[in-house]
Amino acid sequence: MADTKAIENINLDDYTLDPPQQKDLDQLLKVCREHLESVDEKMVSRAFKLCYVSHEGVERASGEPYYYHPVTVAKIVAEEINIDDVSVAAALLHDTVEDTEVTLEDTENMFGETVSHLIDGVTKISGVFKSRNTKQAETFMKLLLSMAEDIRVVLIKFADRLHNMRTIQHLPREKQMQKATETMELYAPLAHRFGLFNIKSELEDLCFKVIDPNSYKFISRKLREKRESREAFIEKFMKPIREELNEQGFTFEIKGRPKHIYSIFRKMQRQQKPFEEIYDLFAIRIILEDPHSKEDCWRVYSIITDWYTPIPKRFRDFISVPKANGYQSLHTTVITKKGRKVEVQIRTRQMDDIAEKGLAAHWKYKEGKGGSETLDKFVHWVRDILDNPRPDAATEFVKDFQLNLYQDEIYVFTPDGELRTLPQGATPIDFAFDIHSEIGERAIASKINGKMAPLRQKLDIGDQVEIITGNKINLNPDWINDVVTHKAKSRIRQYIKQKEREKADEGREIWEKRASRGNVEISDQDLMRIAHKLKFDSIQDLFYDIGTGTFDVNELYDMVKQFTSKGRIEEKQDNDDTPPPVTEEEIQETYINAARSVSDEKALVINGEVTNVKYDYANCCNPIPGDDVMGFISRTGNVKIHRSNCKNIHHLIQTDGERIVDVSWAKNINSKFLGAVKVIGEDRVGMINDITDVLSKSLETNMKSINVNSDSGMFEGILTVYVDDINHLGRIIRKLEKVQGVKSVFRYE
Repeated sequence: MADTKAIENINLDDYTLDPPQQKDLDQLLKVCREHLESVDEKMVSRAFKLCYVSHEGVERASGEPYYYHPVTVAKIVAEEINIDDVSVAAALLHDTVEDTEVTLEDTENMFGETVSHLIDGVTKISGVFKSRNTKQAETFMKLLLSMAEDIRVVLIKFADRLHNMRTIQHLPREKQMQKATETMELYAPLAHRFGLFNIKSELEDLCFKVIDPNSYKFISRKLREKRESREAFIEKFMKPIREELNEQGFTFEIKGRPKHIYSIFRKMQRQQKPFEEIYDLFAIRIILEDPHSKEDCWRVYSIITDWYTPIPKRFRDFISVPKANGYQSLHTTVITKKGRKVEVQIRTRQMDDIAEKGLAAHWKYKEGKGGSETLDKFVHWVRDILDNPRPDAATEFVKDFQLNLYQDEIYVFTPDGELRTLPQGATPIDFAFDIHSEIGERAIASKINGKMAPLRQKLDIGDQVEIITGNKINLNPDWINDVVTHKAKSRIRQYIKQKEREKADEGREIWEKRASRGNVEISDQDLMRIAHKLKFDSIQDLFYDIGTGTFDVNELYDMVKQFTSKGRIEEKQDNDDTPPPVTEEEIQETYINAARSVSDEKALVINGEVTNVKYDYANCCNPIPGDDVMGFISRTGNVKIHRSNCKNIHHLIQTDGERIVDVSWAKNINSKFLGAVKVIGEDRVGMINDITDVLSKSLETNMKSINVNSDSGMFEGILTVYVDDINHLGRIIRKLEKVQGVKSVFRYE
């Protein structure tokens, strides 16, 4: 790595690159010319040279030169997000300040204040934090604060994360899971909120490939198998529409592509259906070229519905009422004569540009055109969410922010007819806080469409909402479970903390009076030990329970008397040679180190007899040999084995990432595991007997339980069985599919 003095002595304008690096620079400049409105080639070239010099001699985990990464990020910024040449220069240098001797002052002197500001915004927070999760939250908050000032900061970060995910296979499994989980829970939702559909979808698929590789491979294979028939169907479906559009003089492009793998998986999970029964696996998009307008989109809609029957409940008009990220399109689902459902999206080329690139496209339109109202609204939304975040609540902030990112939106109105956008599931309480914090704090009742309604009632699209307020704060701690917006949750949580502090102060006062009457003195340090013995996490929790009356202060007094009496006796004894007692934290650390000693060099092998480590299988996801799995070291040192797609392990990766260990299955495991399958079929006489016969006779499989529901001649059964591994479960599914009357069988989550 080059040092600062060496870099200062380099004249970037005259510096000559070797042929391989010059070729990389030429390719980058070509991409910039093709995809950006204007390019300062001198600035980009100088940034490339500084990038190469500062990272010279450093390699990535893949073994390739490190400078490949910032160069690829710069290409993504230019080619896939289409921002500007300043962002390309910042992307080339986004890791220099963090990873090399180059300083922000150096970048400002060489490239100006704007490039330096963008680099600073993307640079991760340095310093020591108490936990990895806190560091992530703080970094994310800094990113958003920077983005509120210049939206290009977060767009560069998306490009950086996208390339990291594309090359994630070179990292150890444990780090892959941590990176994929963070990306799925933070960056993909934020890309969704930005309207960056392509990047959001690719991030989700790349994360899904890491988190649940078996399901990813299964859906990928199914999509490949159906490709020819899918393309033939699209062609047949669109033929009459294409002919009529041409006849009426439309200039257009038709795209028909399958939905992304992760979105198909989510639909399978949500509907609890196998791949074969998910019919809307693809969407057809009709894009009208300039100078067609939004009125022409309605004309195309009319042509489509003349040929195919629309499903009224599946029609969405995002042209008249765009999404908060500026997305505009007409969505309809129609049924063919053979009963097949097809989703069709209709939009203009500019709408499609915004749909694919979201607020990045808005940022471009804003330049020199008087500003983008959608972009300004979004930046205001971010600033509003970041309003007075508490320094001790970074993790809660990220959790709430994530909820606000991914939820679908509803549109409601004030009594004056002003349109307000809220997340789906919002209540009048959310609406009140959206209007103003003070309105939310003093809300006592609400009217929905002119009628009195509970404050906790969920709002629907088009509701007109009026909030009735009192003269004083009327916050109810129970509202925390009824609101979905960050602003409402944050204020209610503050109120709860305030009330808890007041009760804890009352509890401390009660204790001090009791201690004074009994003439007892004890330090807070010793009182903390007693609180832990009483199973309280802190003195504050102990005092809170005393203040609320759920813990008797006399019980604490008796414990303190016993403790201080014991302490005086121990003082009289000569215990100089006695080692200090081992703390619970030290015991936990010993267990963790023992578990880690097995997994540091290679994956922890699950075979029933792992040295120094006890383990068991998580009941929340019931892993089976063959599943992709991760381990979590509990506070007792035991390793809990989860499936890598388990929601609980994702949460643990975020909150206690240092306790995650990579695990793998032994080749021969002489144990039985619980697995579940869902069977859907005709409700005929003897069906249950046929199913149990297949399990017991043909497969010699023991069944733990069966739960069957029948309705209108159809039945659904969930079978819990004992299996050897995932291949055994696969054989069960294939055998059951052959039972007469069975329509579908799949693993039940």
